[in-house]
Amino acid sequence: MKSKEKIPGDLRERKRRLTFELITQTALRLFKENGYEETTLDAIAAESGISRRTFFHHLKSKEDVLLAHESGEFPHALRPTFLAQSPDQSPLEAARKTFLTLAPLYDTDESLIADQILRSIDALRLRKDALFVQLEEVLAEAMYELWPDPVRRPALRLDAMMAMGTLRFAKENWRQEDGARPLTFYIDEAFDLLEARSTR
Repeated sequence: MKSKEKIPGDLRERKRRLTFELITQTALRLFKENGYEETTLDAIAAESGISRRTFFHHLKSKEDVLLAHESGEFPHALRPTFLAQSPDQSPLEAARKTFLTLAPLYDTDESLIADQILRSIDALRLRKDALFVQLEEVLAEAMYELWPDPVRRPALRLDAMMAMGTLRFAKENWRQEDGARPLTFYIDEAFDLLEARSTR
């Protein structure tokens, strides 16, 4: 009896990513066409050509579909991208450069659509807010790693809060203008405003 051939890890991961993208893209299209509340998990699975079980293997709920579009790979890329920054600069400047590097992960039409839906339902808006709190924690921990002096921790925590607040401000402006300009423009604009206020 022949044993089953093992699928190489990189191929398995690529297949997982393709399935994940298929589900999230299909779900967002159905949300646009039929409405978020009216779209069922069974409809998403059927339209994606997968089973309900496969859906739950990749995502836990319809909310997770929106959050996947809202944040993309940003949560996973935030820490390594920040730690690639030089410690010979201010934490806020390092955060600014990090956000500019990662902006393309947010700067998509899908992100704009997902944001509109997330804002339209109170429970979803709370999940969106919670995501920013989680990202703030990730950024703070990365700052502690880049500047390990324990004495600096309170100030670094404040820097992480200000940096994420500035990113949030930039994203709000970007979405209010329906992505009229690249997100990087709004990030630079927001950090320039923060810097101007701090020098007053």
